[in-house]
Amino acid sequence: MTAPSPFPSVSEAAGRVEWRAETAQVDYPEALADMEARAAAIFAGEAKERIWLLQHPPLYTAGTSADPAELIDPRFPVHVAGRGGRYTYHGPGQRIGYLNIDLRDRGRDVRNFVHHLEGWMIAALADLGISARRAEGRIGIWTNDEHGREAKIGALGIRVRRWITLHGFSINVDPDLSHFGGIVPCGISEYPVTSMAALGCKAGMAELDAALRAHFPAFLGHLGRCGTGG
Repeated sequence: MTAPSPFPSVSEAAGRVEWRAETAQVDYPEALADMEARAAAIFAGEAKERIWLLQHPPLYTAGTSADPAELIDPRFPVHVAGRGGRYTYHGPGQRIGYLNIDLRDRGRDVRNFVHHLEGWMIAALADLGISARRAEGRIGIWTNDEHGREAKIGALGIRVRRWITLHGFSINVDPDLSHFGGIVPCGISEYPVTSMAALGCKAGMAELDAALRAHFPAFLGHLGRCGTGG
């Protein structure tokens, strides 16, 4: 007989990750403090890993590579995020996903994590009829807008502390796209920003959340051997 594996299957490991979806907007400082506290608790073995889905009121965040020249019109509050990347807009109509995932038994490979986070976003959007992709040399998730131009529909920026991930991704469901005009999004000025709604997609937050959840086990399985977790 084959000895049972001491590690859970991908589906079992995925089932141990807490999912939390907010119905009300969450202020950025509150979310940042909560996310950092959760990461510390996961490291200490006192909490489960978590996927936290939410929306923020309109704001800009500055990553560790943010260039002040790319803050064109600070019409909304600007927060220092501590994640990688440059300036990003968050606001109503945009699905934010904050990931507190333990990489200690999942290969400790940040590049692999980012690559498969992109793949997870692309797979979820495909379920909703949107053909999205990576773009060589450019951060984010890309598609063609209603005019056939290459446009950004999703962003990601993470930080890893003691092999626990923080921050995560954003996908534009139906935000006010004019709000991106206050910054150079992620330092890329030559391409527009688009959204699911702008592309004629009728799906909303609930449908996107369901697609993300459906593809989550595959994403987690790509991260390497799954430990027993908290």
